[in-house]
Amino acid sequence: MRNLMLSAAALLAAAALSATAQAGELPRGTAHNIVLVHGAFVDQTSWKPVADILTKRGYHVTLVENPLTSLAADVDATRKALAAQTGRTVLVGHSWGGVVITEAGNDPKVSALVYVSAFAPDVGESLASLSKGGPGTEGTNAIRPDDKGYLSIDPKVFPSAVAADLPPKVAEALANSQLPLNHTAFEAPVDVAAWHDKPTFYVVSTKDRLLAPDAQKMFAARIKAKVTEVNGSHASLVVHAQQVAAVIEKAAQAR
Repeated sequence: MRNLMLSAAALLAAAALSATAQAGELPRGTAHNIVLVHGAFVDQTSWKPVADILTKRGYHVTLVENPLTSLAADVDATRKALAAQTGRTVLVGHSWGGVVITEAGNDPKVSALVYVSAFAPDVGESLASLSKGGPGTEGTNAIRPDDKGYLSIDPKVFPSAVAADLPPKVAEALANSQLPLNHTAFEAPVDVAAWHDKPTFYVVSTKDRLLAPDAQKMFAARIKAKVTEVNGSHASLVVHAQQVAAVIEKAAQAR
């Protein structure tokens, strides 16, 4: 399964890099470190197109591998990645990764937060409590638990709900190689909301069928983020990697 995901990511990364700029010296005052936190149902290779763009431009990029066994475990993985950085760091989360960076982002090294089609809870909120705030989407309505309490999206629904603008074979490969999220993570409230004290940026995916665009705009407004809209699905971090990378670069210059 992991090989399928790596193959898909490699294909998409090659396309995303076709027009990237050559690496150069970063402007003075720019945060050189970027830590990327993936969402549920996928692994860290979902960030590869963006990571390759930023690496070519001279940033030190780290991909966090979330265990997806609990919020605490994913936060711990992110904090370990932050501990390995030297200097100012931009912390970026996609989807479920937004919950993780909200909790882990109070690290003093974190100079800015970037949410990409991501949840941005406040203290005491969980995905479970947030889901009660509005109607389900095509994607959330297709989330199913297994007999051990791990959640995944119905593979038949995944391509249209999560990755409608990816090549069908890639979307199907991702659907069939999902990494489930433990239900306890879905139910765990955050104890810290780092966005209260950090510069924040938000990429809204206007064709998202997993996290509704209206919900994304609500999160972005609440956290007072600088907003960029992309005309893409929940997989905008792949399909619109250039635009997402550009937002991260703006965050790297934030004070």
